Formats: sequence, C-alpha cells, structure tokens
Amino acid sequence: MSPEPSSAEPSDLAARAAEKHVVVVGGGIGGLVAARECAKVGMRVTVLEAADVPGGAIRRVELDGVTVDAGAESYATRGGLVRALVEELDLGDRIVAPQAGGAWLSGIPGVGAAPLPVGGILGIPANPFQPDVRRIIGWSGVWRAYLDRVRPPLTIGHQLSLGKLVASRMGAKVRDRLVAPVTTGVYSASPDDVDIDVAAPGLNAALTRVGSLSGAVQTLRDEAAARASEAKAAATAEAKTPGAAVEGLAGGMSTLVDALAADLERLDADVRTGVHVRGVRKTGATWVVEIEVAPAGDVPASNDDEGAIVAELHAAATESVQPAIEELDADAVIIATPESVARELLAAVVPALLKTKAAASPEIEIVTLLLDAPELAAAPRGTGVLTVPGSHTAKALTHSTAKWGWVRDAAGARQIVRVSFGAQGEPAATTGLSDGEAADLARREAAALLGVAIAPEAVVASHRGRFIQSQPASIIGSGERRTAARAAIEAVPGVAAVGAWLAGTGLAQVIPDARDEADRLRRALLWD
Repeated sequence: MSPEPSSAEPSDLAARAAEKHVVVVGGGIGGLVAARECAKVGMRVTVLEAADVPGGAIRRVELDGVTVDAGAESYATRGGLVRALVEELDLGDRIVAPQAGGAWLSGIPGVGAAPLPVGGILGIPANPFQPDVRRIIGWSGVWRAYLDRVRPPLTIGHQLSLGKLVASRMGAKVRDRLVAPVTTGVYSASPDDVDIDVAAPGLNAALTRVGSLSGAVQTLRDEAAARASEAKAAATAEAKTPGAAVEGLAGGMSTLVDALAADLERLDADVRTGVHVRGVRKTGATWVVEIEVAPAGDVPASNDDEGAIVAELHAAATESVQPAIEELDADAVIIATPESVARELLAAVVPALLKTKAAASPEIEIVTLLLDAPELAAAPRGTGVLTVPGSHTAKALTHSTAKWGWVRDAAGARQIVRVSFGAQGEPAATTGLSDGEAADLARREAAALLGVAIAPEAVVASHRGRFIQSQPASIIGSGERRTAARAAIEAVPGVAAVGAWLAGTGLAQVIPDARDEADRLRRALLWD
C-alpha cells in the first residue's frame, strides 16, 4: 500500500475524488460495501446489479404475511467488523442473539437422532467418555477414540487434513458421526477436505504441546473460556452484554442491505438493478463497461379493465424489443460477482487470471416452509438439525422460530423451518424438481429430521432459494488458489474484485475484504 503524500490538502483530495468514476459490477454485500467506501470519499459510483433487487446471498421472502430471511440469516461475531458496520449504519438496536437450545444430529446408525454433544471443536470431543458422545459413537467408538490419549505423538502437528487426522487419532466413528455432520453443515464439505489450520486455528500447535487430539481440544476450550471470562468481566465493567458467536438482525439480514442502499443514495451513488453486464474492457486509461438495458417505458398501474388491457398490450409490444446496449466509462472497475461470472468478465483484461485454478462452486438450495404445526412449538430438536452424511436427502435444517425470537414473534402460532440441500461435490436433491415438488420434499425431510409428522396441508406457504456456494477458505488449497487469483487481479491497475470466492464465505470475511480492496483501489486513484 503506497504512503499518502504529506503535501496533499483535503481540498485537493476532494477535487480529485469528484473527478473519479468507479463502476461496481454486482450488488451483493461485497459490492455494496466496496461501493460505499468509494462513495464516502466523494467519488462518483455506479453499481450494476443483474437481479431486480440488490443483496446477493442476503434475501428476504414474505410467506403469508411473514417476512423472513431466505438466504444468510446471521453473521459471525469474530473480529467485530460486521457489528461495527451494523452500528455505523444505525442498526445497532436491531442486533439479536440466537435463542438458547442446542442443535441435534440425525441419521446416527443404530440410534437415529440425539443432541449434538457439547464441549468439542468442530465435533471433535474433548472427552470421548462423555455420555452424549458415547450415545452417538457407542462403546466401541469410545474405546477407539481413547487410544488417542495413549498413542505415541509421532507426526502430531503435521497433518493438514482434519478428517484424516481425526480418523487416525480417534477413529472413523468420531470422524463420520461427529465431525462430518459439522463440516458438511458449516462448510458444505467433507472433513477430509478441510484444512485444520484454517478451520481450527491453534489446534495443530496444541497437539504438539499436549500430545493428543482430545487433549488439544480441551486445551483450546480452556483458553477460549479464559478469554470469554475476561471479556465478560470487561463487558460488565462497561455495562455491556457480551455477544454470542453469531448474531442476527431483527427484521432480517436484508435490513443491512436496505441500510447500505439508503446510505449509497445519500452519498449520490447510482444503484441500478436489472442490468446485465456484457463485458469489461480497457481503452487507454479508461475502463469501459458494456451493459444491456431493458426497454423503458413503464405503464402507470391501473385497477380498471381499460388500464389492464393497455398494460397487457404494452408488455406484448416490449417483449419483442431488443435490449439497448449502453457503455459506461470509468476510471476503475470493481467486480463483485460470483467466481464464474467474475472470471468471464476479467478474462480479457486480466489474462494472468486464466492461469489460476477456478474452484468448484456448487449450487445449493434452501427451502423455507411456513407451517401450521403446533406440535413444533416445543422445539423437539432444538434450534436445528445436522445430518450424518448419506443418511438423509437434506444437508441440514434450521428451526427458525426456535432459533430467533423475532421470527417467532412474527410468525405467531405458526412455525418456520429452513431445509438445506446440496454440498461441495453433491448437487442439491431439489435440482430438477418443480417448486411444489421441492417444497413437498422439504416437508418430508423436515418431518424426518424433527421426528414429528407434518401433513401436506400443514404447509401454509413455501419459498425456494438457489445460491452459488463459493469454496470456503477452510478447504485445503483454497488459500493458495485465492492468493494467486488476487495477485493476478491486483497486478492490473484500476481493477479490483471482491466477494466470497476471494475472501472466503461469510459476512465476517466478505465485508472487511471488500473494504480493504476498495481502499486499495481508491488510494491508487487518488495518489497516482
């Protein structure tokens, strides 16, 4: 990062910024944050979003009058950067923590379902003799796991794969019944593909010190408990409530998107939706973004028959009209799209990107059900259910009305569940089904996971959402792949890329990365 010239006067910087135009392709959370960072210093900013509304993986849906999250429903609190943005946008009073109540595990051979054991890390138990652990892996699994305590350390601390380490130290049952459901539910990935150092920082070092995997887990948990105690004491001294590992927003995470869009409007940024970007090229020092614009000329809404006829004729007339092609000139471009689209747009202007490896980006689906099912009010399986891979069609279930107080209040006597399908290397089982068929499959899976009969007529409303699952940062090799792609992009002046495919999944990674990339770009525009 180049140093700021000491001779720069605020008036000079303001004048320079006002002359710059930045086009952001993609209106997801990464694109909106990056756009805001540029607009805050006075740059002219245009955001181009293909969908009808911005937000990307953050979406809302209304089910029979109840508005809930259809995509991301929370954010990790680590680092505090997402919360800082939320508070910066005056949404601090909306921050909520999930309700108490643990998750369950379903599909356990010979057992069926049981509460997910407490006291572990990524499903790895600190004490295999713990009753809730023994219930899931059985006595044979317990004694196999105990061998971890008596085996020689050998190459402890040198294993990269989480699954391979767990299987070698504590056995296949711990890996398959405890760890795999967690990594599949959290990362949509097999534990064998998860990088220990990324998913569980410090675990390898603790292994080396302690000499056993279960002992290392206990050590890390003790250290975390000590830090939490210190944080609680500090929060008490400041009359604050210590936060949870994840937080949500009352009214849904889309309130964050709304606040960002409103702030961009206040900063005179132009957020355009329903725009298809055809390509990006550079002519001299100028970036050119080619877009398709749908035919204009909306017909005023009318309730009478004549108005309806006019609207129908207008729709028929514009349907055959080819979209207009428009070119936008810019001083810099920020690509904030999924990886496949980003690579296509950048292929000609960042040729080195072609030499880097693209990651698999499966499409996952989340089916949200609004249910008239009073028997679920008691939260029979806690706030959600993870599955042993291969045991169910669904990957996981979230009982939203049990997890979030604001959702329970909005739903009243009814229940809301979210059923997830698909994972890395495993296409969603709902692919190819109609919306009605997908909703019925989700109902059947919800009944099986929750252990409660749910009749077809109990489904009041449903919504089906499709999402591109970027490769998590915790996947082995992901760090090197992302570093190579980012280096190729940064080597070309005037362009940046943000989003989960480069930052890693989750708002706690996407938001600070988008801020950093926007800062890098705007510094280059102002200082060079």
